[in-house]
Amino acid sequence: MPQPPRFRYFVVLAEMRTGSNLLEACLNALDGVQCAGEAFNPVFVSYPKIDALFGFDRAARDADPHALLAAFADQPGLAGFRYFHDHDPRVLDRFLDDPACAKIVLTRNPLDSFVSLRIARATQQWRLGDVKNRKSEKVVFEPSEFEAHVRKLQGFQITVQSRLQQTGQSAFYLDYEDLQSLDVINGLATWLGVAARIDAFPKKLKRQNPEPPEEKLVNPEAIAEGVARLDRFHLSRSPSFEPKQPALLWAYHACRSVPLVYAPLPGCVERPLLNWMAAIDGGGARDLRSDFSVKDWRDWQRANPKRVSFTVLRHPLARAHQVFVWQVALGNRENVRGFIERVHGVAVPTTPEGLAGLDPQTHRAAFLGFLQFVHANLNGQTALPARPVWASQTRLIEGITTQCPLQFLLRDTHLAEDLPRLGRDLGRELPRFERAGRVPPVSLSAIYTPEVEAAGRRAYALDYEKLGFGDWQPG
Repeated sequence: MPQPPRFRYFVVLAEMRTGSNLLEACLNALDGVQCAGEAFNPVFVSYPKIDALFGFDRAARDADPHALLAAFADQPGLAGFRYFHDHDPRVLDRFLDDPACAKIVLTRNPLDSFVSLRIARATQQWRLGDVKNRKSEKVVFEPSEFEAHVRKLQGFQITVQSRLQQTGQSAFYLDYEDLQSLDVINGLATWLGVAARIDAFPKKLKRQNPEPPEEKLVNPEAIAEGVARLDRFHLSRSPSFEPKQPALLWAYHACRSVPLVYAPLPGCVERPLLNWMAAIDGGGARDLRSDFSVKDWRDWQRANPKRVSFTVLRHPLARAHQVFVWQVALGNRENVRGFIERVHGVAVPTTPEGLAGLDPQTHRAAFLGFLQFVHANLNGQTALPARPVWASQTRLIEGITTQCPLQFLLRDTHLAEDLPRLGRDLGRELPRFERAGRVPPVSLSAIYTPEVEAAGRRAYALDYEKLGFGDWQPG
């Protein structure tokens, strides 16, 4: 017996200059899908110079917007529309609360969307079909206007996220850069329950202003002021879609002679640290207390009220490269290797000799493929769950603190100085730390470029922002 469709209609929740025209074109390229523009724009119905949609002209729509909304579910195939924060608010609650309405959330870097919006208003060019017709103009950056722009976008995003949480729904989240990936667009089709796929992007639309923001502005120096003004508006509240991580109690390690516990972050080198802790006890790493159950951990905490707990942070890019080497290339992450090969056309060697034999260009391409996978995976855009080994350190720390409040967040680059100092709170002199560990067959320094740094920042934006990491430095 055929299953009923997952959704009866859909909405693209976006804003001006976020790429919604391109996303609409991609959706309309799918057989059986119809995206009917900005159906609830107060100024027009669907598109400028369009008189009616599904038999509703502007007057009829404004008189009864819910009737037009209901008409989407009655269309053949799957029909939907684009909705911005300033569209008719009377339909917002209705479709947000309706599980039969698929929610597609499209966002873009607010600085890019703001500058693009200023240029579009100055040139009156809102869509570009042929590059030869492109109009370009430098505009003035107004910090106060940028502040208001971000505040409106953030408020709408939080409203949408909160309502979906309250009603037990999920959405399909897309970033502007995701619109360059056929895999992501076809993944959206799968999520919508549509059998059709596309094998090429629509050719009618071109990106209008590909230059960096600084080259589009008369006064690029004003960007710093505009960004600084946003601190009081708590940008950290902008939705983050990386799933939470549990506290991995079984992975904690505690000394037996002193109340010192290490809660490791998967993906970071542990062996030298465990050897250092074992030296405190005068035994081997296998003699440390570990593999805690919930009851064991509670008992240990009660028995050691004056304990010292710590974890070790590693630069996100260095940690990602380590995971790429030991887990993806030389481990058993076949699905991740498949993603890199499928999306980037790079076969990842699975032996130390093969990995060491890669030229820097191929090595870099493979690692960039892994960073792209991490970004997509942590945003829920792949079929694989977000594994702790490549999850952000921020989310892992949040999980740890639910069971083990951390007294120290140490940086791996300063362990030789910081670890012995933990003895001050334990009333004991602790041994020196020796960094020696496995030497990988390839190094990050051999392939590091600004492009690699940018990809790392995109994949691990939470860690760069929350944990205060700057650009990676060889050391």
